[in-house]
Amino acid sequence: MKDQVLEQEIRGRIESALDELRPYLEVDEGGIALIEITDDMVAKLEYLGACKTCSMSMTTFKAGVEKAVMQSAPTITKVEVINMPSE
Repeated sequence: MKDQVLEQEIRGRIESALDELRPYLEVDEGGIALIEITDDMVAKLEYLGACKTCSMSMTTFKAGVEKAVMQSAPTITKVEVINMPSE
């Protein structure tokens, strides 16, 4: 992404959305981190802790994480978790 100010604004919005979700993930010893925003506006996330192996991670992603990120940063075209566990 070329514009640093825009990237920081988007990153801040995504981090705020993830901050809302983190307490729920931490209850089960999990977490999530924003790794990168690509030039084509894909937010790449990484599951941490127990989320890396949880069978409910896809449900958590679809029902919470993806929705929260897309709502907080409408310029994001896609949300990916780079280490999504297979179900």
